[in-house]
Amino acid sequence: MLTNFTLHPQLRQDALAVGRFELSWLLMMNDSQYPWFILVPQRPEVSEIHQLGEGDRLQLLRESCALAEALSAIYRPDKLNVASIGNRVPQLHVHHVARYQTDRAWPAPVWGKFDPLPYDEADALAHIDRLRRQLVMWLVAEPAG
Repeated sequence: MLTNFTLHPQLRQDALAVGRFELSWLLMMNDSQYPWFILVPQRPEVSEIHQLGEGDRLQLLRESCALAEALSAIYRPDKLNVASIGNRVPQLHVHHVARYQTDRAWPAPVWGKFDPLPYDEADALAHIDRLRRQLVMWLVAEPAG
């Protein structure tokens, strides 16, 4: 883990910590409308995947696939949206959103479609615990403050 890595303030405000992979922090968006998780590689001043070294690119892909498999097993979505957009948050981060044909934004993207509906604490902890248990072989720690 890099000591000079800090999470972008917008991500810190909008998301809850789930855990840490070898390369990336794992966050859950605080929006109960969708199962929505984010990987944030711990590399300062990187805004695009191609800026990562080859080893980090491959590690990010492994972590993204592990997360996608876990989300598919837990949530059984109709579609899993995986994207690195970063228009408002320049720090490299990769969204993983479980989507359903019955969700409020379907088939449009979830970004900026509706105001978020924050989780209540118990529900947030239940989602986080469930994902941590599914990823027990992948997560190395909880992310530091």
